Amino acid sequence: WSIPSDHDSTMQGGNPLILYNHPTRAVRGRLWDGTEFNWKHQPSHYGGIHFHDDDLYDFDWECDMEWTIPRGIPSGIYIMRLVNERLEEESLPLFICAPLEELTSEDGREKKKMCILVSTFTYVMYGNHARADFQPSWVDRIRDWNAYPHNPSQYPNYGCSTYNFHKDGSGICFASHLRPLFNLRPKYLTFGGSSCSGLRHFPADTHLIAWMEHHNIGYDIVTDHELHKNGVSAIAGYETLMTGTHPEYHTQESLNALQEFRDDFGGNLIYLGGNGFYWRVAAKDEDATMLEIRRAEDGVRTWASEPGESHHMLDGGNYGGLWRRNDRPPQRLVGVGFAAQGNFVGMPYKRVCFSPDMEWLFEGVGNVLLGNFGLSGNGAAGFELDKVDRRLDGGEHAVIILAQSFGKDFMLVPEEVLTTYSNLSGCSVDQAKRSDMVYFRTSSGAQVFSVGSITFCGSLPWNNFDNNISTLLQNVIRCFDSDGVLNVIDEVS
Repeated sequence: WSIPSDHDSTMQGGNPLILYNHPTRAVRGRLWDGTEFNWKHQPSHYGGIHFHDDDLYDFDWECDMEWTIPRGIPSGIYIMRLVNERLEEESLPLFICAPLEELTSEDGREKKKMCILVSTFTYVMYGNHARADFQPSWVDRIRDWNAYPHNPSQYPNYGCSTYNFHKDGSGICFASHLRPLFNLRPKYLTFGGSSCSGLRHFPADTHLIAWMEHHNIGYDIVTDHELHKNGVSAIAGYETLMTGTHPEYHTQESLNALQEFRDDFGGNLIYLGGNGFYWRVAAKDEDATMLEIRRAEDGVRTWASEPGESHHMLDGGNYGGLWRRNDRPPQRLVGVGFAAQGNFVGMPYKRVCFSPDMEWLFEGVGNVLLGNFGLSGNGAAGFELDKVDRRLDGGEHAVIILAQSFGKDFMLVPEEVLTTYSNLSGCSVDQAKRSDMVYFRTSSGAQVFSVGSITFCGSLPWNNFDNNISTLLQNVIRCFDSDGVLNVIDEVS
């Protein structure tokens, strides 16, 4: 069967076949003999179609209501609460971006200097992740903590994530947001057995949003989907772009937009996560209603692509897998890249930079340990850690390591491992398993600050937002602002 560009049909000998729910294609057929590894170059070798009874793309539910976004509404994350007569509640997040066109005060709002990139691609790729470590005891904690009551492990008919398997044992490589996603809900608990909040992805990113709102700092939001569709024009008007905790998945279009923002527009980047810009994904259309992953070669992954099946279907046969294997390692964009993974625990950073040129960053912070507290893992540096690697960052910038944290009990990521006693970093395994907090400037005038940890934002709300991690981030935002201020907004009446 052929693979036409519309992705929803196929043809064999003039006989059309309409496909529903995206069965897996660009997979080996009976003619595949190992002489070609890209379906685009030898389509006859890739005539197979894998059908699964749990393939799922669009629920195609009937429309019950419509809501028009009021002109002038502030950009941000909103929650639509639906309550039925039995007082059962569902809360749906709405990500409202600022209009692309420049607005004036006459339109009711002005564009902010800073935007937060909401990692909607990552949310979708993890959507309905039925975790292998799910335990019935989690249900008790969910009830006791008044967390979101539903878990995808209990409701597989809603479709699982790209971290799960089809019933035949093959990995799920397509993900769609055109269905209910349980873990894209406020108060969803990812780790039901942890000693901390157990929040990840969207719920964990609300730690940052709460911090911004507490300090009344002005911001707009932009999503991965907007970045993919509109390119750099979606963010070109901002001075600074800030990420959340885990911007892991990106298309070529969204990653290009970030690189252009930094290098062509001099836009500042604040990377507040870990394991970011890691996997390459492809999108079905400009609205990215379907995403595709091929887990090629290596990387931390729950399944591996079969030989000869590492090229995407949705983008015309581009090689998938890690961005690092596509010669675009995260270090080249934000100075650090994925190095180590552990349990959902956090540790403090230790300050290592005492240069007078960087004293602005540590004003009000002091020389103490940074982030030896937090709602995520009980520490600011944890779970997944990123580090500097001068072999990968291109050597164009003087990357300054500000603080570090070492994950002694963590695992070095597979792409770093050479043998049982050596790795690509050239240092000891214990030295390689670390988080580097860094700062650098680019030739375009852009400033970049990266924390190299997934749990960093969980420390921001600690002690009612009064702590050294909170002070540190305020210093960064103040420095990155063209007027040297926090850009505090007026209270909305």
